[in-house]
Amino acid sequence: MTTPAPHRPRRRPRLHRAASDLPYFSADGESYLAQTTLRELEKSRPLRVLSEEDFAHWQTYGYVVVREAIPAEAAKRLLDFTWDFQGLDPGDPDGWYADRPFRSELDRQLHVYGFVEAYHHQLLWDNRQARRVYDAFVDVWDCEELWVTQDRLNLNPPNVGNRDRALIEPTDRGFDIELHWDIDTTLGVPPQRVQGIIALNETGPESGGFQCNPELFRRFEEWKVAQPADRDPLRPSVDRAEYPVVRPELRPGDLLIWNGLLAHGVARNVSRDQVRAVQYLSMMPALEEHERLRRSRVDSWRHLRTPRWNRTLVGDPVRHESERYPTATLDELGSRLLGLTSWKDAWETPAADRSADTGTDPGTGTDAGAASGTDAARSADAGDGPAADTDRGAAAGRGEEPACAASA
Repeated sequence: MTTPAPHRPRRRPRLHRAASDLPYFSADGESYLAQTTLRELEKSRPLRVLSEEDFAHWQTYGYVVVREAIPAEAAKRLLDFTWDFQGLDPGDPDGWYADRPFRSELDRQLHVYGFVEAYHHQLLWDNRQARRVYDAFVDVWDCEELWVTQDRLNLNPPNVGNRDRALIEPTDRGFDIELHWDIDTTLGVPPQRVQGIIALNETGPESGGFQCNPELFRRFEEWKVAQPADRDPLRPSVDRAEYPVVRPELRPGDLLIWNGLLAHGVARNVSRDQVRAVQYLSMMPALEEHERLRRSRVDSWRHLRTPRWNRTLVGDPVRHESERYPTATLDELGSRLLGLTSWKDAWETPAADRSADTGTDPGTGTDAGAASGTDAARSADAGDGPAADTDRGAAAGRGEEPACAASA
């Protein structure tokens, strides 16, 4: 006779406290528990990039646009790299739909949505460690000790041919590329989550791109009360006449930041020959005591490995980026945003020099970060060289860094 194994309750994930003075807690660096929601947060630090009107819009409607977060020229350089990485010619629309190998159904869906599996090129890291970008996230989190996401790019041409969204079988519940939430909105205490994109080109009314429902965000508590108990936690069902979907206008170099409670998605590209191009980029309170996560982030940067925080990050199927270019150089701020250097360590650059480029007062203790050109992030064993990440099987569910559901 076999004795049945005793039932073991599911282990609760351990919460790690972020390295910030504000009490942010997270098990995975994806969703955070806080004493106050971001939409109700009262600022303790002066605003650096956002105006008072910008911050009020962020808290009321769930998103904010930071104009020229990076120079338009930097956006153009990254756009050119994106075309080159894909082996596509911007002047040859027919070539955008050439046959390519698909390793799985997920691979094919990522192609339809236009995801570009590059994560660690120098141009990507230059934008991640741009001080105006960093300062904008300091404004919304009200803390300086942040980590930046290691995310990818998107280059979405007209959704026809082998990029037609009709090739993806629709579902009745759960994630929907057109409109969804980044968090489970049925939870009694919703987690805090922040996402962002940098526009690499001009957005047109027909080229698709980010869209959202700010009125639903503003009236969410009122709307929620009237919903059935079994409503979809990720996909809103709303009257779009009462809760209209809007598409913010973005120019090259603009940064759009949104709250995870904002219903959002990516509109279909219905143009004839336009593309939508963005870099996915967000920042969140640094979980420095989460050593496994910190090591994973550093190793991914150092060896150009495909990040492991989301199973939909799969690496390029033709030629992995670790075979294309060297490890990116980080400045002092970038080293802290990665997790290579602790936020508790002293700065090599004086505060007065760091604040000069950001307009902050060195006497307030709210300096923005690093002086560019520093090689502090270069570690002694970076010469190990890049290596492709060959272990992708356990990536699902690891939750080692935040991801927007639209990135999935």
